[in-house]
Amino acid sequence: MNSNLVEYIKRYISISDSEIELFQSHLKIKRVKKKGFLLNEGQVCKSRYFITKGCLRLFYIDTKGNEQIIHFGIDNWWITDYESLINKVPSKLYIQAIEDTEVLELTINDFNNLCNVLPKTERLFRIIMEKTYIAIQKRIEFIYSLSGEENFNKFVTENPKFTQRVPQYMIASYLGMSPEFVSKIKAKNK
Repeated sequence: MNSNLVEYIKRYISISDSEIELFQSHLKIKRVKKKGFLLNEGQVCKSRYFITKGCLRLFYIDTKGNEQIIHFGIDNWWITDYESLINKVPSKLYIQAIEDTEVLELTINDFNNLCNVLPKTERLFRIIMEKTYIAIQKRIEFIYSLSGEENFNKFVTENPKFTQRVPQYMIASYLGMSPEFVSKIKAKNK
């Protein structure tokens, strides 16, 4: 049993040890080396991933060939391409390891089976989706209401784990800034 996953699940729903065992029986361990991919553009995403250790990024490549990071995932977070997973369409996104990473993979088929035998799984993932949606709303709010410098400083203050593990140019991409702009902000803040 992965104790971090158990702790994570118990934060959101009541669940017995036997139900935890059932839940975990539907998961498969998968390891991805640094710069390796869980998902490539054009593939249909078939799984959700719980990160047991490591760091991932979800991104696309724009028409100018620039990487645009949509989301990061670190230890004890879930990550997937929901559009591809739910709609069964080829992904426009990539999921790549920023560092050596281990995940617990929950395929869509296992998820559906798990929901049938353990209905509280749907409640768990509804709560996860609600929290994800709130985070996205806040990110959009910050983009529109804060200056670039304020947005960067807020991100760094509220996400110290990311600034220690994620290269500066990736943080810049996530915030919609150039790496040079982020360098200027960091130099100014020193």
